[in-house]
Amino acid sequence: MAEDRQNRRYPQNLQGVLQLAVDAGSAAEGPVPVEPMSEERKTWLREALSDVCKGQMDEVEQMKQCLAVLSKQGTNEKEQEGEEERDEEDEDERESAFEVLSELCENLDNARDLMILGGLELSVSYYLCHAQSGLRWRAAELIASCAQNMPQVQVHLLSIGALPKLLQLTDSDPHPTVRVKALYAVSCLVREQEAGLQAFLAHDGFSVLMRGMQSENEKLRTKSAFLLLNLLTSTPEQKDTVISMGMVQQLVSVLRTPHSPFHEHVLGALCCLVEDCPQGLKDCRNPALGLEEVLRQRSRELQGKEESQEELEFCETLRVTCFRGQQSDENGMDR
Repeated sequence: MAEDRQNRRYPQNLQGVLQLAVDAGSAAEGPVPVEPMSEERKTWLREALSDVCKGQMDEVEQMKQCLAVLSKQGTNEKEQEGEEERDEEDEDERESAFEVLSELCENLDNARDLMILGGLELSVSYYLCHAQSGLRWRAAELIASCAQNMPQVQVHLLSIGALPKLLQLTDSDPHPTVRVKALYAVSCLVREQEAGLQAFLAHDGFSVLMRGMQSENEKLRTKSAFLLLNLLTSTPEQKDTVISMGMVQQLVSVLRTPHSPFHEHVLGALCCLVEDCPQGLKDCRNPALGLEEVLRQRSRELQGKEESQEELEFCETLRVTCFRGQQSDENGMDR
C-alpha cells in the first residue's frame, strides 16, 4: 500500500485535477473500456478550464470598470452644473458601481485587489464625505465588506485615516442609513484588531457608542449596544476606561426608556461591567440609580416570554450579582 502511494502521480495543475475527478468518477461506476476522447469533448474541457482561469481576471476587470465610473467624480461636475437629470443618472451609475464592488469584495482576494487598485483610498478620501447620502453609505458598506476578516486591508484602512471619518459619520451624519453603515464599518475595523481598537480609543469611540445607544435610530441603538458588549467581552481590560466615563449610569438610563430588544445587549454590557470589577459593582449599587427596582420590574415583564429568555437571564444575573449580597447583609442587621 505504501509503495502504491509513493508511485502515485498527483496532478500538478487544474487540468490534472479535473482529469483526476473524471477518472475517480469512472472508477466509482466500475471499470469501463478506455476510449480516446473525442475532439468535441476536448474542446468542451478546454473551454471549461479557460472559463475557470478567466473568472478571477474577469472580476478584476469588473472592479477596474467600476473604479473608472467612480473616478469620474472630478472631471465633469462643473460642466454638469444645473443639469439635474444628468446628475441623477450619474449618481445612479456610481451607486450601481459601489453595489457591484461590495458584492465582488465578499471574496477576500477581490478585497485585496481593490486595495491594490486604489479603490479604498478613493472611497475614504472622497466618497465618505460626498454630498449624496446614497454614495456615503455605499462607500461605508464597501469599506466594511473589504475589512471584515482581512487584517491586511484593516491595517491599510487605518493607515489612511478611515476610522475617524467613520466615527464622525456614525456620530453626526443626518442620514440614518449612513450612520448605521458607518458603524458597521467601524465594527469591522476594531473587533479582534488591536491597532483598530487603539485608534478607536484615541478617537473616543466609546462615547460614540454611548450616544448611538441614546439615538432615535433603532438599528443604530442595537448595533451600538452590540459592539459595546462585544468589546467589553473580548477586551475586559477596557472596563475601567468605560466605567470612568460614567457608562454604568448611562446604560441604566437607557434601560429606563420604553422596552426594546436591544436592551438585551445593554444588560449584557452591565453584566460585564460588574464582573471582577469593584467600581462597576459599586456604581450599579448606588441607590440613586434605582437599578434594583428597574431589574425587578423588567424581570416581571419578561417572565413567560420565550423570545426574551437571554435578556431575562442577564437581568437575573445582574440582580444576583449586585443585590443578593446586600439583601443578606440587611437581613443580618435586622436580626
